[in-house]
Amino acid sequence: MSAQYNQWRAMFAIMKASLRAMFRSPSAVVFTLGFPLVFILVFGFIGTGSTTVPVGFTATSDTSSVLYKALQANPALKIIRNQSPVDMEADMRKGRVTAILDITTLTPLPLPKYKVTVRTSTAGVDKIHLFWSVFNVTTSRMDDRFYPRASIADVHTDTVPGRRYTTIDFILPGMLAFSLLSAAVFGTAFLFFSLRQTLVLKRFFATPIRRSYIVLGEGLSRMLFQLFGSIVIIGLGHFAFGFTLVHGFSTFLEMLVLCVFGLIIFMGFGFVISSLAKNESTIPPLANLITMPQFLLAGIFVNVDAFPAWLQPICRALPLTYLVDALRKVAFEGQHLWNVGLEIGVLTLWGIAVYAVAVKVFKWE
Repeated sequence: MSAQYNQWRAMFAIMKASLRAMFRSPSAVVFTLGFPLVFILVFGFIGTGSTTVPVGFTATSDTSSVLYKALQANPALKIIRNQSPVDMEADMRKGRVTAILDITTLTPLPLPKYKVTVRTSTAGVDKIHLFWSVFNVTTSRMDDRFYPRASIADVHTDTVPGRRYTTIDFILPGMLAFSLLSAAVFGTAFLFFSLRQTLVLKRFFATPIRRSYIVLGEGLSRMLFQLFGSIVIIGLGHFAFGFTLVHGFSTFLEMLVLCVFGLIIFMGFGFVISSLAKNESTIPPLANLITMPQFLLAGIFVNVDAFPAWLQPICRALPLTYLVDALRKVAFEGQHLWNVGLEIGVLTLWGIAVYAVAVKVFKWE
């Protein structure tokens, strides 16, 4: 009596063969590691410069004062609005807000005088010099107008401890998430289209292995390959450029869990494209329709809040935006997977929708 066919052994054989093929493919290795590493190296070496400085004001600040209006009108300052004092304080300690100002009017017009308390954090050390430059230029101009031999502002400072938020802390999660999206969409689409065209799937059907195990084997191989790339990217960022992992190894593991989750979601787009493509040349345009808008709008290089107000709802509807936000919150802010429930929930909804379409359109032959 012949032994029963082992579906799991067959699946792992497919996974092993596919994984070996990917490691032997120069294009796969370059696309998975080369593309994101170039950006990480560039932003790791160029430093932490910024053209605008985010600042907030306390609820008790005199927003009718000429000093407030002068600071508000300066394009080098980005005024934080509609944020609670607790959230603003937390963002200051994380480096997202450079300073929080409290402006108290001591004497009104025509010769105004103000007491200004400036709260800063060591997390914003990379931008605080620019803030003081802008602040001093603004007050100097007002001194020339009102007080040629004195100052319009009596300034007090208060610096609190915080983690330094660098460019690499912002860029690396974005590039990591985009590498997952690109590899999942392009890799899955080309893979299953090629398997159909070369009749490999048809040959699989001649064996006792079930279709679900074929998909699972190929999916696991891609997942392991991308996890290898993610480990290299995070490791290089941390050890070479000081990328922040707040809780060390546990944060690293939580980032890998998010990478796996995002990869599973994004592979659904690849399944859809592989079925819709009429020939191999139509795959890149279809894949770019999905990847390029997210590359530009998901907050990889610029925070979503920096986009025009009419564009922000579109940015916040993209799945990559939520994966990027979750990775940043876990890596720098020290949050855990259960603290990023919103991001995981939205990604789950995207996954349900995408795989529902994939089930309808997926072709085996």
